[in-house]
Amino acid sequence: MLRRTGSRGLGRALPLAIGALALLARCGGSGPPPSRPVAEGWQTLEPGLELGFLLPPPPAPGGLIRVLRIDPARFDLRLVAASAHDRRNRTAKEWCAAHGMVAALNAAMYQEDYSTSVSLMRTRTHVVNARLTRDRAVLAFDRLDPGVPPVKIIDLECEEFRAWEPLYGSFVQSIRMLSCAGENVWQQHPRKSSAAAVGVDAAGRVVFVHARVPSTTHDLIDGLVRLPLDLTGLMYAEGGPEAQLYVRGPDRDFEFVGAFEGASGASDDNHGAWPVPNVLGVVRRGQG
Repeated sequence: MLRRTGSRGLGRALPLAIGALALLARCGGSGPPPSRPVAEGWQTLEPGLELGFLLPPPPAPGGLIRVLRIDPARFDLRLVAASAHDRRNRTAKEWCAAHGMVAALNAAMYQEDYSTSVSLMRTRTHVVNARLTRDRAVLAFDRLDPGVPPVKIIDLECEEFRAWEPLYGSFVQSIRMLSCAGENVWQQHPRKSSAAAVGVDAAGRVVFVHARVPSTTHDLIDGLVRLPLDLTGLMYAEGGPEAQLYVRGPDRDFEFVGAFEGASGASDDNHGAWPVPNVLGVVRRGQG
């Protein structure tokens, strides 16, 4: 069974949850998130790297949304996959420590082998999944042509992948959340979950999104559109307890994890990051 979440998704099977917990135990999951309060708004961690704690206006679901805004003039995206290294899944924090990255977010959903992505995922030197699927968004980065944006979300409803394919070295495909016109394309669904997503704004900055407070994906997108983020593209990364964002700040690290979910709703019992196979990492420009 392919692991899917959201309005098109399949529920997680009990064996998968047990397997993930076993991985968490083996890999030394982190403890509860720090209780130190964080004020709503933006803080600059270093030039080109901003962390926001934003509260969408009603009728969006309650709870702060964590947004990391990344300037591609100062930072590069990097796809890091367990299948390209020692095949050991790690938390976002562990991936950052292992590869000298300042931040990491789930790259995309993965299959029941706990390694292979659901859709296309590849770099110049490694292929996690070579198959372009029916999902309609492709994150493209590691540009090969200086005339194109450093990072782009290719919308397959209005753009041809083959036109952009020769221009970038790395691709991650997943479910699109905004249309070419910036409209919410996710159908309303009763299931609520935490979520992680990646986007691009009108200034060309990369945006990592993490929402712990469970909501429907439709309502989350509506909330993000109402915030002053000026998003031009947005793509689903992961949902439920696996959804995570880690950021290394100058005097404090930030680790955000998702909550458990179920057919009747979600609980706040999960406080540890789960090991995942593939992450989008952030490295300072010029770093190896």
